[in-house]
Amino acid sequence: MKYDIFFAGVGGQGILTIGEVLAEVAEYKDIPANFYPSKGMAQRGGFVKAQLRLGRQNVGSNIPELGADMVIAMEQSESLKALPFIKKGGDFVLYGDIWAPMAVSLGKAPYPTLEQIKEQVALSGARLVYIDPASLPKYAGEPVHPNLFVLGVIISQTSLGGLVNSKDVEHIIQSRFKRNVEANLYAYHAGLGELRVTS
Repeated sequence: MKYDIFFAGVGGQGILTIGEVLAEVAEYKDIPANFYPSKGMAQRGGFVKAQLRLGRQNVGSNIPELGADMVIAMEQSESLKALPFIKKGGDFVLYGDIWAPMAVSLGKAPYPTLEQIKEQVALSGARLVYIDPASLPKYAGEPVHPNLFVLGVIISQTSLGGLVNSKDVEHIIQSRFKRNVEANLYAYHAGLGELRVTS
């Protein structure tokens, strides 16, 4: 099994957690996993990227253009930076959060519309899995962590779900996050579509 995932987002979204959980799941199942997060990701609002390469003991850190089986993007405008990497027929997962950069806030640059992004993904030949932030469920009156919700969507609605067992992901979530276990599992199961979510 060879499977490459390119991540894009901004600091503060917890996007790297998705990659770390998937890497731990792979190692738990004795699947070689190489996870390469970007540097400087602690800056809230700054661009974050990472690459997860599964199924090979020794592999370089750079997924080639048109080489990613999946892109996971957690911010609309930053998703465009990942477009060159998705292969035709791959899954392009977009959590449509909007973190307008300073230039956009000051009116010096336009912000890409969702329709523009959908058009670009269609041109790439990838399959778009769009997640509306408004669909994020609440637990005890507070929105759940988007990254764990998105992780559930990924396992239930993309090709990765055929390679990674949802119960193994649940096991890693439980062992990795000792606090707020119920809330974290609620977010993940809601993303899987196993819960009837109420806001």
